[in-house]
Amino acid sequence: MTMVEISSTALIELALDLTNSLTTKDRFDRLLSTVRRAVSCDAVVLLHVEGSRLKPLAQQGLSKDSLGRRFDIEAHPRFEAICGSSSPVRFAADCKLPDPYDGMLLAHAGDLPVHACMGLPLMADEQLIGVLTLDSMTPNVFDELPERGLDIISAMAAATLKTAILLQELETHSQHSQQVVAELTHEALVKDGGELIGDSEAMVKLKREIDMVAVSGFSILIEGETGVGKELVARTLHRQSARGAAPLVYVNCAALPENLIESELFGHVKGAFTGADRNRIGKFSLADGGTIFLDEIGELPLAVQSKLLRALQSQEIQPVGKDATEQVNVRIVAATNRELKEEVNQGRFRADLYHRLSVYPISVPPLRNREGDVTLLTGYFIEQVRRKLGIQQLTIDPSAIEVLNQYDWPGNVRELEHVIGRGALRAKGRGNSAIVRIGTSHIEQLVDSVGRLLDSNKSATTQQGNLKPELNVGEGIGLKQETESFQRKLITQALNQESGNWSAAAKRLQTDRANLNRLAKRLGIQVTKSISINL
Repeated sequence: MTMVEISSTALIELALDLTNSLTTKDRFDRLLSTVRRAVSCDAVVLLHVEGSRLKPLAQQGLSKDSLGRRFDIEAHPRFEAICGSSSPVRFAADCKLPDPYDGMLLAHAGDLPVHACMGLPLMADEQLIGVLTLDSMTPNVFDELPERGLDIISAMAAATLKTAILLQELETHSQHSQQVVAELTHEALVKDGGELIGDSEAMVKLKREIDMVAVSGFSILIEGETGVGKELVARTLHRQSARGAAPLVYVNCAALPENLIESELFGHVKGAFTGADRNRIGKFSLADGGTIFLDEIGELPLAVQSKLLRALQSQEIQPVGKDATEQVNVRIVAATNRELKEEVNQGRFRADLYHRLSVYPISVPPLRNREGDVTLLTGYFIEQVRRKLGIQQLTIDPSAIEVLNQYDWPGNVRELEHVIGRGALRAKGRGNSAIVRIGTSHIEQLVDSVGRLLDSNKSATTQQGNLKPELNVGEGIGLKQETESFQRKLITQALNQESGNWSAAAKRLQTDRANLNRLAKRLGIQVTKSISINL
């Protein structure tokens, strides 16, 4: 059989597959598998055009963090050449243009040597909607492929991608799909603060909740730890709501001086207080017709909470120093890292305001509960910092990814972003190669944290002589599994010695009780009054 016949047969099978009820992921996986059967290659990637960027949707043969990357087309000459062409682009084996996949090909670590690279522009209705790239460690392997076979691959890939795009529009934004597509351009993402990255079960649930409640107009209370991305959730809610074209006004309640909070929120008239030398419009008036995002809502004093309650109940505000009230049409989205129910019980937050704010509460999961998302977020932040630092290519060692995945992330996504930024700076400063690679030596603070319990155990053994679980290192050891096993033994032994007293156990382990409870829950340790275990 000729190559064309093989390609045609495989792609006909794919066409039949796509008539079945498949998920988008299934379609993409079958597409890439079919391409690899038709054309011998070490890596194949499907990317979607979003404004001036390419977003990887599916890949085979690259490191998983590649799916978290967002490639600026103009910053990558090979992508720019493919996107500017109407036919397949084959790059010469000795092509000097930097390869966007340098350091990410599973078939070869480090800088890519001479190899074959080809890109297929994917067109629909005479518009570029995506790109399919193929890489092989065998030089010139794509040179003799007939154009007809490549045309078939391009057509089927474009049809698969177009089908996925149309289905997504119909499922999530059937009434105004065109407007939503426009909002998903690169410029809109930059303006609105980014996108929600992650496909863990927790993130899928969060995205589903956002899709459901965004169009409702309800007041929303976003709860979650510091650094989980509550502001990004608020921006996403606003963008997907009917108020998406209206203002989104941000207010950090914790940063407002107590004597100026009311003026900041509702405005004031000239002469209302010392220093009020002119009329000033408040945040609620600025947000009229749109959304106001009240970050750190738990920090508002009780006196201001009562006036905020009136704004929620009647959409009515009263500027400081003004007798008359003003009507506003504002949706309120609030966020807090406090347990507001407990604040209500302690009398520090009004119960009626809490119930008004939390018509639909949304809980943003901490990073430690988002299995698999650390790798995707790492790829996203790596590409961001690569652009900021002007690095030709930035990659990360699998060993460093392993450390990132086993770390507990008390600072959540914000901490991960900072760790990647610092790691990239350190890696860049220690080498002159065009490809900068973040290794475990560049994220010492996390590597140190892996051994922190070991050090804590050593210290406790010295002081008390009784915390001494053993760690057996054998061939094929899994670092994450062994670390969790060690943590589990250490916590259960400390609890046993403290007769199940969690506060005392936390003190013994030199951590706070809340973090210890979260870690224990993740490790499957039940909270009981006493624990007896033989180590």
